[in-house]
Amino acid sequence: MHVLASTPLSPEYWLGLFGAFAAIGVLAIIFAETGLLFGCILPGDSLLFTAGILTAVSELNGVEFQQISLPVLLIGGPIAAIVGAQLGHWLGAKYGRKLFDRPDSKIFRKEWVEKAEYYFNRFGPEKAVVIARFVPIVRTFLNPLAGMLGMDAKRFFVWNAIGAVIWCDSLFLLGHYLGASVPNIDRYILPGVAVILVLSVIPIVREVMKGRSETKGLGQ
Repeated sequence: MHVLASTPLSPEYWLGLFGAFAAIGVLAIIFAETGLLFGCILPGDSLLFTAGILTAVSELNGVEFQQISLPVLLIGGPIAAIVGAQLGHWLGAKYGRKLFDRPDSKIFRKEWVEKAEYYFNRFGPEKAVVIARFVPIVRTFLNPLAGMLGMDAKRFFVWNAIGAVIWCDSLFLLGHYLGASVPNIDRYILPGVAVILVLSVIPIVREVMKGRSETKGLGQ
């Protein structure tokens, strides 16, 4: 019997909830987070990392979980991420700004759309699609934004696929190998995710600082 974590923001909550269907549940969350606006509230990096750990072990914090197949995650994860993002792109292309024409709530903030648009304009469409995979909230809203701003669906698909494979499989494999080699790996889930986020943000911060320096240089 699983003892579920107290908050839906915890990856253990969802993995325990899905039980024997944990792999399917992980793929469903990946799809929702990348394709549906409400998916922004679902766990992303932490879920992928923890699911990767559960391909190597079957116990976290003294609680037994259903062990997950690594090949299923490595193949199914990117597919779910690609399909979800393509759906988001299609919705953005079909409905445009109307898709974001709603009041702020717990699952939607206009500032999140503005943040995604900043990434899109600052890094360019192709680079932004890949980078967004590693940025919570942005990875949900950038896909429909790309469709709304007219990024070609075929060009989006190419960079969507590249970003999906890098994001999903790097986190799955990292979780798997750490789960197989580090005793009591459950103690390091949150610190591990924090390190991943910091490492993914460093290139973005560098690009932003570079852009600000260039802007200042032109203004002098």
